[in-house]
Amino acid sequence: MTPRHQRSLTRRKLLTALGGAAVAAPAVAVLGPRALAGTRDTAAGAAAAGALPLTIVNNSGSFGNGSVHVYIVGNQDGKQVRVTPDGTLAPIALSDNGADGFTDYALSLPASGEATFTLPYMSGRIYVSLGEKLKFKAVTDGNGNAALQYPAGWVTSDPSYRVLHDCAEFTHNASGMFCNTTMVDMFSVPMSIRLTGTKDQTTGTLRDGGRAAVFDAVRQVAEFAPLAVDDLRVIAPGHGLDAGLFPKDYLAPYIDQVWSAYTGKDLTVTTNAGTFTGRVRADRFAFGGPAQVSFGRPSTRDVLFCDGALAAPNDGTTGPVAAVLGAGFNRSTLLSDPAQPVTDASAFYRTGLTNHYAKAVHAATLDGRAYGFAFDDVADYASYIQDTAPTGIRLTLTPF
Repeated sequence: MTPRHQRSLTRRKLLTALGGAAVAAPAVAVLGPRALAGTRDTAAGAAAAGALPLTIVNNSGSFGNGSVHVYIVGNQDGKQVRVTPDGTLAPIALSDNGADGFTDYALSLPASGEATFTLPYMSGRIYVSLGEKLKFKAVTDGNGNAALQYPAGWVTSDPSYRVLHDCAEFTHNASGMFCNTTMVDMFSVPMSIRLTGTKDQTTGTLRDGGRAAVFDAVRQVAEFAPLAVDDLRVIAPGHGLDAGLFPKDYLAPYIDQVWSAYTGKDLTVTTNAGTFTGRVRADRFAFGGPAQVSFGRPSTRDVLFCDGALAAPNDGTTGPVAAVLGAGFNRSTLLSDPAQPVTDASAFYRTGLTNHYAKAVHAATLDGRAYGFAFDDVADYASYIQDTAPTGIRLTLTPF
């Protein structure tokens, strides 16, 4: 499986669109999921041809089926859409807002047992809320088109802030199904994905007590403790930084050590394009190899969002090197090994100054895979699965 960071989709673009700028209000989604394969929607509008059974299973043990609300929202052929109860696609419309100013796109589960829906070709998210419904709002985007404001659980003014919810991400098109559970923005509801087709794959399953373990691990580190919002969710540190809950210079000492260390020696970064060799010169990390690429000294926010100085364009050279550097900073492996990426998970998060949030969500999963930051797919450690001939997808709410 080719690592997602070496494919063409720019997940930082959606990170910004869905939440990077959502400090005062949720942002409008504009692209497919940040963590998915860079495949292009073909046969747009051919929902019947793309019909794929989606089964929702409530094994939460904490909420009955009547308290589970499902939303399937996203994009098809550049237009924002939602899945209706009968499995068809409907465009987002301003007239969908009710008297309270919000849409009600919730899909209900039966009183007991599993629920099966039909998933047409589209890219998007499967949201699940427990207890209360989410408050999605149809709005007009900058181009005058109807669009949807997604929940932003890291923004206190968001109308869904007190609602227990989470999501999975997917792209489903003629090339197959590409899907993942995600903790890039936050961690809240335990869930797993099972994808059947040419093989049978499952990811996202938490260990027994895994949810509580994440909350406990984050609360044990002073800088990360404010990221735990009661028993609702743990906010990713990048969003915490933007909200004033996380130190904006937290990683500065480690970043400075990396810059100092590679002033006098080489760092090699191996990607699909080849091996790049770099040193810090004039305060820029300059690499030679298949192409000349360089990076300014990143900030803590740049590292946590894998953006800014570590922005990764879809150019096959700068992007993959930026991704590997972003992973090395988050996993704290850049000082311990001058050859990146490090592929042995036992070497990750070994320093006191590290991304303890990403460390916690990885430790909580059975397969050790999670999306704790945007380029957690480097060396294939993301909770991502794909199939070019899918026969079904199963999203299970697992025990709290």
